[in-house]
Amino acid sequence: MKTIRNIAFILVFILLSCSKTSNDQVFVEQYSGRYLYNSDEIIEVYFENNILFLKWSGANKIKPLKTDDDTFFVKEMNEKIQFLTNPMDQKKYMVLVPKEGNENIVYDYRKLDDAEKLPNEYLKEFNYEKALEGYLAIKTKDSLDISINEGNFNSLGYEELNKNNFEHAIAIFKINVALYQDSPNVYDSLGEAYLKSGDTIEAVKNYKKSLSLDSGNRRAKDIVKKLEKKD
Repeated sequence: MKTIRNIAFILVFILLSCSKTSNDQVFVEQYSGRYLYNSDEIIEVYFENNILFLKWSGANKIKPLKTDDDTFFVKEMNEKIQFLTNPMDQKKYMVLVPKEGNENIVYDYRKLDDAEKLPNEYLKEFNYEKALEGYLAIKTKDSLDISINEGNFNSLGYEELNKNNFEHAIAIFKINVALYQDSPNVYDSLGEAYLKSGDTIEAVKNYKKSLSLDSGNRRAKDIVKKLEKKD
């Protein structure tokens, strides 16, 4: 008899645990989507069998621990999160639960509309005009924003260049040029991309622009000299 009671207790515990991890359909429909983590990065919220998962920072299946009906603990962030509607704009947000009881809620991560895209999403779709428009808007708002870091763009461009994705590499370097028009390095990188793609005319033009900003670039001088000799 005691054994039967123990089994019954375990079954009830399992059922309660399962119900605790699951979310109702209204919650699922309201809060599934993409949330703006920073100016060029999202957190994607999705559900499998009504259980919450996140895609964020390269991880595709983060499973937060549900602590009550609308609160979850995300160990990868070391934060508790909630999903709320901001009374100021009536938009859905994922918010960090204040660690102190007297702290106000900050509406941190806004749910994006379906049609909204970040610059890096346009870039992945090869929509370079929209990507540039987005990055320029970010720079206007905050010129020190990490998402428009010159070195990061340069590294991304070289990743594509090393894979012989010349068109994509050139587009990325052009965005860097538009963002940092006074940097000799961005023109040097764009010149190298054109050179490797076989466009020597554009290569010379950009190497010369780099030299106009930094006359000490001996490598660029040598390349221009060799290319102009060929012509």
